Formats: sequence, structure tokens, C-alpha cells
Amino acid sequence: MKVRVVEIASNLMLKNDALAAKLRARFAESGTLVVNILSSPGSGKTTLLEETLRRLSGRYRAGALVGDQATENDALRLARSGAPVRQITTAAECRLDAGMISKALAQMEDQRFDVLFIENVGNLICPAEYDLGEDLRVVLLSVTEGEDKPLKYPLAFNTSQVVLVTKIDIAGAVGFDRAAAEQSIERVNPGVRVLEVSTRTGAGIDEWLALLEARIGAKALAPAR
Repeated sequence: MKVRVVEIASNLMLKNDALAAKLRARFAESGTLVVNILSSPGSGKTTLLEETLRRLSGRYRAGALVGDQATENDALRLARSGAPVRQITTAAECRLDAGMISKALAQMEDQRFDVLFIENVGNLICPAEYDLGEDLRVVLLSVTEGEDKPLKYPLAFNTSQVVLVTKIDIAGAVGFDRAAAEQSIERVNPGVRVLEVSTRTGAGIDEWLALLEARIGAKALAPAR
């Protein structure tokens, strides 16, 4: 039985990876930067993305796909930015996969994007295993979560190109140990880009946006493969 389960899981991943490769080629052709955002529930992912969309939408064609097991609450929040947003309700599934992304995009065929954000389902285990055809994987670590979170969930952190430490404005109040957090991140992903941000105070947001804009510009100039 275990052999059969492993075989089915392997086939599912192969299918996902093949579809993700097609999505990546499609995004390259259209010059769309795709950002896959991972985090635990309550890390501030939706709040950060709402502010990001609000500030980018006037200059870029920005959109978002939002994954949740139930409700459309996050999609409704993000839509307040004025950007096109599509909810993906996963029901029993604890992550988004390339098939879900492909189906959602089929309902947005009239939209063209410079940057497309994917707000993944809130957990650090399942979403880390699935390639969605993204250019940039970003993982959030809230100061309220504990400095050893990267060590507990290494795949989410060592497959990401950017780590955002969120809610940095309350770091002192919750006793957040920056050095310990930095050591944990460095152990699982040496040299990864780490930014400290606070949507409430605006700390680090300009740096985050500058990173995104540089990536958007580079993607637009890159030749399609």
C-alpha cells in the first residue's frame, strides 16, 4: 500500500511540474512577473499584498490570485486596491497547484499583467512543495511566530528567494530576537535576501517595492524562451 501511495504522489508531482513549466513559458512570453507568496496564517500576508497592489496599480498592470480553503474574504479585501483579483477556493486542499492557477487564468484571459501575485494558502508545509510557474517565491516570517520557524519549516524558506520579516513595528513588544531569526534563516538558506517590513508604519515597504519594480523591469526586458 505504501508503494502505491508513493507512486500516486510522484505522478501528481510530475503532472504539476509539467504544467508549471507550461505556465512559466506562458508568463515569459507575456513578460509577466509572477510572485508566489507563502506564509503561516496571520503573518500579515493579505495586508502587505493589499498595500503592495494599491501602490503598484497606478504604474503597472498588477493582479492577484488568492488561495483559501473557504470564503472570499481576502479576495474582497485585495479588490479594494482596484487591481483585478480572482479567488481560488481549495476546499480540502491545503495548497495551490499549477492546475488551479491554470484554471483561474482561463477566467482572466482578457487581462494582461506586468506583475501577478499569488497569495498561497496559509501554511508553510504543502504550498512549499508545489511549483506554480512563478519567477519569485517570497516567504513571510512574522515577529510573533518565533525565531526558529525557518528551522521547523525549512522547505518553505530554502526554496524562497526573499524572506520578509513582517510586523517589525512590534518586534520589541513581543521580544523578537533578530539575531536568532537571522541565524535560523541563514542556516536553511544562506545569503537569501531578507527585508524587515511593517505595513502599519511603512517601514521597509519602499525597499520591498523597489525590489519588485526591479524584477518587473527585468522580466519585461528578458527575451521570451
